[in-house]
Amino acid sequence: MKNILLIFILLSSSILSGCGSEDAPKGEKNTPGNVATLYFDALYNQNDLNKAMEYATPKMARIMKSYGTAGQFARNLVNMQYDEVVIEVDMTNMSLREQYGDKANINLIFTGYFNGKKIDDMRSVKMMRKKGNWYIEKINADPFAR
Repeated sequence: MKNILLIFILLSSSILSGCGSEDAPKGEKNTPGNVATLYFDALYNQNDLNKAMEYATPKMARIMKSYGTAGQFARNLVNMQYDEVVIEVDMTNMSLREQYGDKANINLIFTGYFNGKKIDDMRSVKMMRKKGNWYIEKINADPFAR
């Protein structure tokens, strides 16, 4: 009887351990960096414009909606294309004070592939907090673009 109980516990724990999403960002859920990561993950990895719009201010969401698809928005306004991408928050210029105010500028590092070629890029986003939640207000222009 103990062997059957032990087997049941091992099987149920192994099944439950596989239920988490490995791709979900780690750390505190409502930080500017995490929200920015979720926003770009929805655009590039999930290809879901509506989900990305949940992390944007109403003004930014209207602009996004005018492009019709996540791919069109990413290609034309963000000026980046990826087949798959890993998104990281650049912590080099992070200030703890920024996270506790109502505005923040977050730098993101993108490492991914497009048509088999590896592409590394960086973007900065302006964030604002309303009613305790962080939203993308603006994607800053790439200072190195032509």
